[in-house]
Amino acid sequence: MEESMEEEEGGGGGGGYEAMMDDQNHNNWEAAMDGYRQQPPPQPPPPASSSPSPREPPGVQLLAVAAAATERKGPKEGLGPPPEANGVTMMMMKSCDAAAAKVATAPTPSATININTSTSKFLMNVITIEDYKSTYWPKLDGAIDQLLTQSPGDYIPISYEQIYSCVYKCVCQQHSEQMYSDLIKKITNHLERVSKELQASPPELYIERFNLALGQYMGALQSIVPLFIYMNKFYIETKLNRDLKDDLIKLFTEHVAEKHIYSLMPLLLEAQSTPFQITPSTMANIVKGLYTLRPEWVQMAPALFSKFIPNILPPAVESELQQYAAQDQKLQRDLLQNGFARFWFVI
Repeated sequence: MEESMEEEEGGGGGGGYEAMMDDQNHNNWEAAMDGYRQQPPPQPPPPASSSPSPREPPGVQLLAVAAAATERKGPKEGLGPPPEANGVTMMMMKSCDAAAAKVATAPTPSATININTSTSKFLMNVITIEDYKSTYWPKLDGAIDQLLTQSPGDYIPISYEQIYSCVYKCVCQQHSEQMYSDLIKKITNHLERVSKELQASPPELYIERFNLALGQYMGALQSIVPLFIYMNKFYIETKLNRDLKDDLIKLFTEHVAEKHIYSLMPLLLEAQSTPFQITPSTMANIVKGLYTLRPEWVQMAPALFSKFIPNILPPAVESELQQYAAQDQKLQRDLLQNGFARFWFVI
């Protein structure tokens, strides 16, 4: 009988304690909500400063309000642990920690702006085919024109750094094929005009004008090839397995030299038989130039080429010494006829 009463008293005591704990939690929650509702209306935001302070997450603000309200009411004595240690407060703290973690890991607007800015800068540097045709190739076209028409020793007022930079950018933007095609077409058109001008030249000026055209073109290649060296290295040599200088020399051979070799060679042989009809330097430039363009042309006039290029004829033999002596005597007679005195050297 006594044991049953003790059990009832014990059971009743436990139920009363749980009821008091629920009442306390309920009072704490109501206090937190009352404090949150009694907050003054939100004030207008202060003016933005140069270094704005980071905003607290909403969960942290709610926790602060609940704590302030609890301090005003105070805990009830003998009714369990203080409010900050109960289950509701712990749940609020966990939710605040999670919210703070999300805010800390979220990307800031400034980082997004920086990424978008860098992306826009990259897109702005892209050279489209329209940009190439309207901006970059006209610069290259004008520079090539000046180089092809300059006289040897002339100063050309162009920026080699700017032209090289244009070539470099076009190659990096995958315009090498178009640029190579434009370059070949440009030089081909120039050489066709040169060929027509040579055809209209009178015979007495034909050799001199051919020498001028050859020297002018070879001099231009000394500047054009280095300017396009980046295209030559990463497109012509890599994909076409050729060399830019060889391609440009071949253009002169096909569009100028081949069309005029059969008119030029008889004039050269005639000039050779008449000493000083043309200057020796002009004769040497033309002969060496023709040999560079196509070595097979030596067979058209081996004696003429042998005077300016070594090892063209076979080695001399003893049986031909009389023939060599006769050629030297003829040269001396020609010199005397043209007013050159004979010099005697006494040893």
